[in-house]
Amino acid sequence: MVRNIVTYPHEILKKPTEKVDVIDKEVKELIRDMFDTMYDAEGVGLAANQIGVPLRVMVIDTSPKEDAPPLKLVLINPEIVESEGKVKYKEGCLSFPGLSVEVERAKKVKVKALNEHGEPVELTLEDFPAIVFQHELDHLLGITFVDRLKGWRRRIALEKYKKLQKEKARAG
Repeated sequence: MVRNIVTYPHEILKKPTEKVDVIDKEVKELIRDMFDTMYDAEGVGLAANQIGVPLRVMVIDTSPKEDAPPLKLVLINPEIVESEGKVKYKEGCLSFPGLSVEVERAKKVKVKALNEHGEPVELTLEDFPAIVFQHELDHLLGITFVDRLKGWRRRIALEKYKKLQKEKARAG
Protein backbone atom coordinates (compact mmCIF):
# COMPACT_ATOMS: atom_id res chain seq x y z
CA MET A 1 0.00 0.00 0.00
CA VAL A 2 1.30 3.44 -0.93
CA ARG A 3 1.49 5.73 2.09
CA ASN A 4 1.84 9.50 2.31
CA ILE A 5 5.38 10.83 2.47
CA VAL A 6 6.04 13.24 5.31
CA THR A 7 7.58 16.51 4.11
CA TYR A 8 9.84 19.00 5.83
CA PRO A 9 9.42 20.63 8.39
CA HIS A 10 7.38 17.79 9.98
CA GLU A 11 8.66 17.00 13.49
CA ILE A 12 9.14 13.26 12.88
CA LEU A 13 11.98 14.07 10.46
CA LYS A 14 13.92 15.73 13.29
CA LYS A 15 13.72 12.91 15.84
CA PRO A 16 15.87 9.77 15.97
CA THR A 17 13.90 6.59 15.28
CA GLU A 18 13.45 3.65 17.65
CA LYS A 19 15.33 0.37 17.37
CA VAL A 20 13.29 -2.58 16.09
CA ASP A 21 13.27 -5.39 18.65
CA VAL A 22 10.96 -7.86 16.89
CA ILE A 23 10.46 -8.33 13.16
CA ASP A 24 6.79 -9.27 13.17
CA LYS A 25 3.92 -9.15 10.70
CA GLU A 26 3.53 -5.37 11.20
CA VAL A 27 7.21 -4.69 10.41
CA LYS A 28 7.02 -6.88 7.30
CA GLU A 29 3.90 -5.01 6.18
CA LEU A 30 5.72 -1.72 6.82
CA ILE A 31 8.59 -2.89 4.58
CA ARG A 32 6.18 -3.78 1.73
CA ASP A 33 4.47 -0.41 2.09
CA MET A 34 7.83 1.36 2.10
CA PHE A 35 8.81 -0.25 -1.22
CA ASP A 36 5.38 0.54 -2.72
CA THR A 37 5.64 4.16 -1.55
CA MET A 38 9.24 4.57 -2.73
CA TYR A 39 8.46 3.17 -6.19
CA ASP A 40 5.31 5.28 -6.49
CA ALA A 41 7.37 8.41 -5.71
CA GLU A 42 10.18 7.28 -8.05
CA GLY A 43 12.74 7.25 -5.24
CA VAL A 44 15.75 5.02 -4.66
CA GLY A 45 15.64 4.98 -0.85
CA LEU A 46 13.15 5.53 1.95
CA ALA A 47 13.37 5.63 5.74
CA ALA A 48 10.38 4.56 7.86
CA ASN A 49 10.03 7.98 9.50
CA GLN A 50 9.48 9.49 6.04
CA ILE A 51 6.09 7.77 6.08
CA GLY A 52 5.43 8.69 9.70
CA VAL A 53 6.68 5.51 11.40
CA PRO A 54 9.45 6.17 13.96
CA LEU A 55 11.24 2.82 13.52
CA ARG A 56 14.83 2.20 12.42
CA VAL A 57 13.99 0.63 9.04
CA MET A 58 15.14 1.63 5.55
CA VAL A 59 14.65 0.29 2.05
CA ILE A 60 16.91 0.91 -0.92
CA ASP A 61 16.60 0.02 -4.59
CA THR A 62 19.15 1.64 -6.88
CA SER A 63 17.99 -0.18 -10.02
CA PRO A 64 15.96 2.82 -11.36
CA LYS A 65 19.24 4.78 -11.53
CA GLU A 66 20.74 3.66 -14.84
CA ASP A 67 24.37 4.55 -14.07
CA ALA A 68 24.41 2.79 -10.66
CA PRO A 69 24.80 -0.89 -9.84
CA PRO A 70 21.36 -2.43 -9.16
CA LEU A 71 20.98 -3.12 -5.47
CA LYS A 72 17.82 -3.87 -3.48
CA LEU A 73 18.07 -3.85 0.31
CA VAL A 74 15.99 -3.92 3.47
CA LEU A 75 18.04 -2.78 6.44
CA ILE A 76 16.77 -2.84 10.01
CA ASN A 77 18.72 -1.14 12.82
CA PRO A 78 21.50 -0.21 10.38
CA GLU A 79 24.79 1.34 11.44
CA ILE A 80 28.08 2.31 9.87
CA VAL A 81 31.01 0.24 11.11
CA GLU A 82 33.70 1.90 8.97
CA SER A 83 33.87 4.65 6.38
CA GLU A 84 36.52 5.98 4.04
CA GLY A 85 37.04 8.64 1.44
CA LYS A 86 34.87 11.61 0.52
CA VAL A 87 32.53 12.23 -2.36
CA LYS A 88 30.19 15.08 -3.27
CA TYR A 89 26.87 14.31 -4.89
CA LYS A 90 23.80 16.36 -5.80
CA GLU A 91 21.07 14.67 -3.76
CA GLY A 92 17.31 14.93 -3.81
CA CYS A 93 14.89 13.85 -1.09
CA LEU A 94 11.29 12.63 -1.14
CA SER A 95 10.66 14.70 2.01
CA PHE A 96 11.90 17.85 0.21
CA PRO A 97 10.09 17.55 -3.15
CA GLY A 98 11.82 19.44 -5.94
CA LEU A 99 14.94 20.36 -3.95
CA SER A 100 18.40 19.04 -4.75
CA VAL A 101 21.64 20.06 -3.08
CA GLU A 102 25.24 18.94 -3.19
CA VAL A 103 26.23 17.02 -0.06
CA GLU A 104 29.59 15.57 0.95
CA ARG A 105 29.54 12.01 2.25
CA ALA A 106 31.87 9.05 2.72
CA LYS A 107 32.74 7.36 -0.58
CA LYS A 108 32.71 3.88 0.96
CA VAL A 109 30.94 2.52 4.04
CA LYS A 110 30.93 -0.81 5.81
CA VAL A 111 27.44 -1.43 7.15
CA LYS A 112 25.94 -3.72 9.78
CA ALA A 113 22.18 -4.37 10.05
CA LEU A 114 19.45 -6.99 10.11
CA ASN A 115 17.56 -8.06 6.99
CA GLU A 116 13.79 -8.55 6.85
CA HIS A 117 14.20 -12.09 8.23
CA GLY A 118 16.08 -10.87 11.30
CA GLU A 119 19.39 -12.22 10.04
CA PRO A 120 22.53 -10.14 10.56
CA VAL A 121 24.05 -8.70 7.40
CA GLU A 122 27.32 -6.93 6.88
CA LEU A 123 28.12 -5.30 3.56
CA THR A 124 30.37 -2.75 1.98
CA LEU A 125 28.74 -0.05 -0.12
CA GLU A 126 30.59 2.31 -2.43
CA ASP A 127 29.74 5.38 -4.51
CA PHE A 128 26.00 5.83 -5.25
CA PRO A 129 24.73 2.97 -3.03
CA ALA A 130 26.88 4.34 -0.17
CA ILE A 131 25.41 7.82 -0.71
CA VAL A 132 21.83 6.49 -0.66
CA PHE A 133 22.53 4.47 2.48
CA GLN A 134 24.02 7.46 4.32
CA HIS A 135 21.12 9.69 3.26
CA GLU A 136 18.57 7.19 4.64
CA LEU A 137 20.61 6.52 7.79
CA ASP A 138 20.63 10.26 8.44
CA HIS A 139 16.81 10.22 8.28
CA LEU A 140 16.72 7.44 10.86
CA LEU A 141 18.95 9.57 13.11
CA GLY A 142 16.72 12.65 12.74
CA ILE A 143 19.05 14.42 10.30
CA THR A 144 18.01 15.73 6.87
CA PHE A 145 20.33 16.35 3.94
CA VAL A 146 19.83 20.10 4.42
CA ASP A 147 21.23 19.70 7.96
CA ARG A 148 24.49 18.57 6.31
CA LEU A 149 24.87 22.03 4.76
CA LYS A 150 26.55 24.87 6.60
CA GLY A 151 25.87 28.61 6.82
CA TRP A 152 24.66 30.39 3.69
CA ARG A 153 24.38 27.12 1.69
CA ARG A 154 21.84 25.81 4.22
CA ARG A 155 19.94 29.12 4.28
CA ILE A 156 19.74 29.28 0.47
CA ALA A 157 18.56 25.64 0.22
CA LEU A 158 15.78 26.22 2.78
CA GLU A 159 14.70 29.45 1.04
CA LYS A 160 14.60 27.62 -2.30
CA TYR A 161 12.51 24.83 -0.73
CA LYS A 162 10.05 27.33 0.79
CA LYS A 163 9.70 28.98 -2.63
CA LEU A 164 9.05 25.58 -4.26
CA GLN A 165 6.36 24.83 -1.65
CA LYS A 166 4.65 28.19 -2.25
CA GLU A 167 4.67 27.61 -6.02
CA LYS A 168 3.23 24.12 -5.53
CA ALA A 169 0.48 25.50 -3.25
CA ARG A 170 -0.42 28.20 -5.81
CA ALA A 171 -0.56 25.63 -8.61
CA GLY A 172 -3.04 23.75 -6.43
